[in-house]
Amino acid sequence: MAPRDTRTGGVLESMILPALERGGYEYETQVNIGTRVGGRRHLVDVIASRENEKFLISLKWQQVGGTAEQKVPFEVISLMDATLKSNEHKKAYLVLGGSGWTLRDFYTNGGLKEFLKYEEKVDILTLEDFIATANSGKL
Repeated sequence: MAPRDTRTGGVLESMILPALERGGYEYETQVNIGTRVGGRRHLVDVIASRENEKFLISLKWQQVGGTAEQKVPFEVISLMDATLKSNEHKKAYLVLGGSGWTLRDFYTNGGLKEFLKYEEKVDILTLEDFIATANSGKL
């Protein structure tokens, strides 16, 4: 069995960074922001900042069917926890890229709202929607 290609996250990261720059944001990548629910280290893909506001950005890529979809609810919980624990981060974004998602529309259209109250602290967006938002400076 061939090993999974775990480098796709870097590709996704390289796609959003130019949009952040164009939107006037500075950024750091692969930042340890403490611990997740359950005690493990929480490494966030990007922290974007502008005008004394900071935003957490988590990137999930699903090129073919797999387990990324099942990780979305836990990632939302982790991002909510991180923004609630810190007055430093205004909001978090969970960006879903790739064409292998079967639940992307469910997640990006608010399907989790029935189960989790996250919308004040976390936005779940497609890659295209995130790029448009970041590019226009509207995080």
